[in-house]
Amino acid sequence: MKKPSSKLINVLIAKGIIEALFVGAIAVGFHLTAFPPTFHGWGEAVYSSRSIVGWVVNDASPWERVEVQLFVDGKFVGTQAANVSRPDVKAAGWAKDEWHGYRFQLGEVSIGSHEARVYAVHQSGNGERYTLQLLGDPIVFSASSTEAWQPVSINENK
Repeated sequence: MKKPSSKLINVLIAKGIIEALFVGAIAVGFHLTAFPPTFHGWGEAVYSSRSIVGWVVNDASPWERVEVQLFVDGKFVGTQAANVSRPDVKAAGWAKDEWHGYRFQLGEVSIGSHEARVYAVHQSGNGERYTLQLLGDPIVFSASSTEAWQPVSINENK
């Protein structure tokens, strides 16, 4: 059997590198379209009002009121537009105006530790595909009775 030439080997290696770069570019392009890195936000549990509050801004469309969804312990709780006044967000330079806050009032929650996650709803492409992007970290809280909530230390939860 004849040994392949070094020129052929170099061409095949170059072809493999070009194909890998092409597939990588497609993957990155899809990811940035489906999950744009333009959403910023944060949420927290407010124990006195038994609510999950926070803010979200879409840097690509700073005047837009972003739709957010709340899930507690993996179960859908509700959806709303983030259009509550949050002057602190504007003052910190995250938004061009103060109307980027949200507030989810929670009803009864079972006794024990819970995890809330707030997601920005993003419509991509021609409006046929929606993705959810987590805002900030999961919000961990504990209900010691049906009336009282308490913060949960990150270390206690591990």
